[in-house]
Amino acid sequence: MPNSYHCIVVGAGHAGIEAALLPARMGVKTLMVNYAFSTIGLMSCNPALGGVGKGQLVRETDILGGEMGRAADVTGIQFRTLNASKGPAVHSSRCQSDRAGYSAYMQDVIRHQPNLSFVEGEAVEVMVYNGRVTGLKMADGVVFEAPNVIITAGTFLNGRIHLGPEITPGGRIDEKPSLLLAENLKDLGFVIRNFKTGTPPRLDGRTIDYSRMTAQYSDAAFVPFSYRTPEIPKDKKLVPCWITETTARTHAIIKENFHLSPMYSGQIDATGVRYCPSIEDKLKKFATKERHPVFIEPDGIDTPVVYPNGISTGLPKDVQEAFVHTIPGLEKAEFIRYGYSIEHGVIYAEELKGSLESKRIAGLFFAGQLNGTTGYEEAAVQGCVAGINAALRAQNKAPFILRRDEAYAGVLIDDLITKGTNEPYRMFTSRVEYRLVVREDNTDERLAAYAHGFGVMSDAAYDAIRQKYEMVQRVRARLRAVSGGPKELNTILEARGSAAMAQLMPLSDVLRRPNVRYEDLSPLDPELAAVPAAVAARVEYDLKYEGFIERQHKDIAKFRHLENIKIPDGFEYKGIPSLSFEACQKLSAVRPATLAQANRISGITPAAITILMIALKKHFAK
Repeated sequence: MPNSYHCIVVGAGHAGIEAALLPARMGVKTLMVNYAFSTIGLMSCNPALGGVGKGQLVRETDILGGEMGRAADVTGIQFRTLNASKGPAVHSSRCQSDRAGYSAYMQDVIRHQPNLSFVEGEAVEVMVYNGRVTGLKMADGVVFEAPNVIITAGTFLNGRIHLGPEITPGGRIDEKPSLLLAENLKDLGFVIRNFKTGTPPRLDGRTIDYSRMTAQYSDAAFVPFSYRTPEIPKDKKLVPCWITETTARTHAIIKENFHLSPMYSGQIDATGVRYCPSIEDKLKKFATKERHPVFIEPDGIDTPVVYPNGISTGLPKDVQEAFVHTIPGLEKAEFIRYGYSIEHGVIYAEELKGSLESKRIAGLFFAGQLNGTTGYEEAAVQGCVAGINAALRAQNKAPFILRRDEAYAGVLIDDLITKGTNEPYRMFTSRVEYRLVVREDNTDERLAAYAHGFGVMSDAAYDAIRQKYEMVQRVRARLRAVSGGPKELNTILEARGSAAMAQLMPLSDVLRRPNVRYEDLSPLDPELAAVPAAVAARVEYDLKYEGFIERQHKDIAKFRHLENIKIPDGFEYKGIPSLSFEACQKLSAVRPATLAQANRISGITPAAITILMIALKKHFAK
């Protein structure tokens, strides 16, 4: 049938792009639906990708077959590694992107992706029969049949834009919201609540005095986001960002106009973003802080538009002009667009399985901001996981559930479906309890086997990754086998501020010393000298942190024991002896899939887990 597909994706933002590409790349006939083709891949907020905890998500999306990492490499105009002075466990990559180039790149990818079709229009109804998805109805009455539908509506679901007292229905400036789909989801039993986000004004860079700011340049060397990118070209055109800060006068103007801010006038009844607050929120919550940094980020190579990161606001236009002109370097800055606040609908993610499929309706998946997250990267990785699982369901295969010990995405999704969130959720390295073994630099080792199994990574790429980690093992063995003595090493150790040696010692033991680097030792052995930099860095990390890593692997083994104890669908908690009424309520609401997930539900005590374990043993013994 011409209107029949295996998977339909609603929305074409960062979640929608990956949610559509993954099924198509897995051989599943897929349809993407969006208001307009020209808005695919638009960066609604700042023109940047990655960051603390987010760079890891970009790399995971890439390894699993997504496109965000490759797009970042191609359209990036500045590349940096955050937390570079700390250990590799918290290193996070970030890049500025060319905003127009990014969306053009993604539109080209969608246009040429086999198994993927695109339709412009408004989705208004998820078609459901006997608790299962059967298709999608459009505003013009056309129905597309499919057993799997992924909703990635972002800020468009019940979206309302606030600019001072002005309220405009919209999912993004000058774009209409998705109201009928929101009503349809309510009719299907989903509770829709509101979260709030916002964006700063856009300024004309030609009217900015950069001499009053501090420049921030790209790193001299940078590892690409995508395993498909051999390297960032050395002749690639890059641009700096600039740093300035608010002043006492800035703060005085904003405070004088708090009553006009939609968040504080009572106009918005929604929860805002804790970790990316508006400038009004900053002054309310950090009232004694005299200055706040403002990062002047270029929108691209061939545009004068700049994004002043740090002054997101919903204040009226005249107030925005007044306070922006008190910031050093922005005294004469001309506005291209004013900032605004936006409130939008989100569902309760506890309604979802680890596959991001609804527990309520089979074949209905949700991904991105409407699950309660904030950020491009969080959205993209959810779209990736939802797309994979929709494809697996179409192929009658078992779902793909990432664990907390194997991916940042596993932590993100597990947090959402187990704990829920009362505010827009942002990923940080601190949320990942096993971050010593779940890092940016080993994303390929952790997830490549999945991608290869799904058919979205070539045999050649997978073999290259396997060979890389086989080399890691060989180099570690070589370091243990080769020894060095005082004659070869004491000069090096002295230069590194490390104690002198009195006798021969395996090079592996020498490398464990804090200040000693792999390149200090590799000249002692031709085999060690021929090792690629990425392999050398990995070996050095493994040896220096070996004791901590072994301890974390023991913790993971305990975690996996509980993770392997499955809780059957429809398991009845009522009537379990000694299980409290509160525990019964929470378990019945979340419906955890494993004992480990039950253990992470807020308010579930160790005693309740013990009682539940006994009940499960009795259940399986029947």
